[in-house]
Formats: sequence, structure tokens, C-alpha cells
Amino acid sequence: MSAVVHSGSRRVLLVKLLVKDAARLLDVSEKTIYRWIKQGSIPAYRLNEQYRFNRAELLEWATSRRISLSPEIFREEESEAASLPHLSEALTAGGIHYRIGGADKAAVLRQVVETMRLPSEVDRNFLFDVLLAREALGSTAIGDGIAIPHVRNPVILHLDRPTVTLCFLEQPIDFGALDGRPVNVLFTLTSPTVRAHLHLLSRLSFALRCVPFREAVMRQAARDEILAAATRCERGLVQTPARAPR
Repeated sequence: MSAVVHSGSRRVLLVKLLVKDAARLLDVSEKTIYRWIKQGSIPAYRLNEQYRFNRAELLEWATSRRISLSPEIFREEESEAASLPHLSEALTAGGIHYRIGGADKAAVLRQVVETMRLPSEVDRNFLFDVLLAREALGSTAIGDGIAIPHVRNPVILHLDRPTVTLCFLEQPIDFGALDGRPVNVLFTLTSPTVRAHLHLLSRLSFALRCVPFREAVMRQAARDEILAAATRCERGLVQTPARAPR
């Protein structure tokens, strides 16, 4: 199905970004955005003869294709949401877990949900159902054996803080990734607000392009090393890899 769709009234409020905004956040030309629209690859909506974009979908799409994000996206977050946690803080809250079992996607997600640090009032069965439903909309695998499962509408969980739970799987599982590789690393995002979700997703997208953090994750390093690498990346003490050609 084409990524360009006509939008209903409930979606209008969520698709505020114009082509120029998408180009600015993805650090590409407007011509490139229109080319992606024509190819049907980028998630876009046609509203009143204009193309619009949902910020969360744009972040997810860029992350899955390892497209660099403009540094401006992080400056905007700091000015709008200075109280939101750093990635290392969200990882500390969510925990880093090893040898998570499961023979298929559903079984793995069930084990992840059971492992997550959640308030007692959160219905884990419901969380599992919505994570599975999100996967049915499209795989959250981003390539290189990594997936980022998350709830499509974070507000429904009534959480008190955003968290990122990192799970290393006992055996790689087929997640329907674009590169065809099975997944053995899961970052599960939970947030009390849409803004917190966008904040964590963009921070994680940035960190996964940061060499020390990505290498620590790929070799399943110790918790302290992974957290330290996340902190270093967020402080801008290391450089991200060169941007892939478009």
C-alpha cells in the first residue's frame, strides 16, 4: 500500500509537518522528500492538496532506514521538554535484561512484557496486545538485528515516567526486518505522553548511530558499559558515523 493516504479528521491534528519541515528534520532537500513521496516509501498524508507528516511516524521511518536526523530536532526537544529524561536515565528506569526467551515474535514480546518494570496498575496483558497490534501495522525492526517495539498511543498506559527497556534475546527471532536479518536486540519504549515518546525515540535513533553505544549494544556489553556509552553519546563527546548517501 502506498505510504501516501488521505487523512480523516482524527488524524489531522497529528500531521502538522509540511514538506519543508520534514526536509529540515531529516536534513535533506525538499526535492528528496518529494522523490520519496513519489516512490511511496515515506509515510505522508494528502490534506487539502498539501502533503503532511506525522512526527512520530517520520522518526520511526528514518530510524528504520538509518537516515540521519538533523541536530535541530534535539534542540527543539530541549527547549520544549527540558524535564524529560536522557536516554541513559530512561534505560536505567526500564532496565537492561539478558537471555530473554521465546521461539517467535509473540512469545518474545510476552517475555519482554513480563520482564518490564511497570507500575502494578498497568495491565500487562493489555500492553502485550497493543505491542502485538503495533507489529501487525508494520515491523518495528530497524535492521542489524535490532527492533524498537512500542505502543502506538502511549497515553493509554497511564505511566508516571517514560522508560526504555533493553532486552537481549536468547535466540534471534524473525521480526520481518527490511534487511531480512532476525532480531536479537529489543528496545521497548513506554511513555506517559506523546511528547515523551517522541523525545525517547529521537534520542534512541541518535544513539544507535553513535559508534560506542551501538558497538556496546551489538556485543551485549555489561549494563554499566551500555549506560556509560549512552551518556557519552548524549553529551556529544563522540561523533556519529557519516551519513549514508541518498
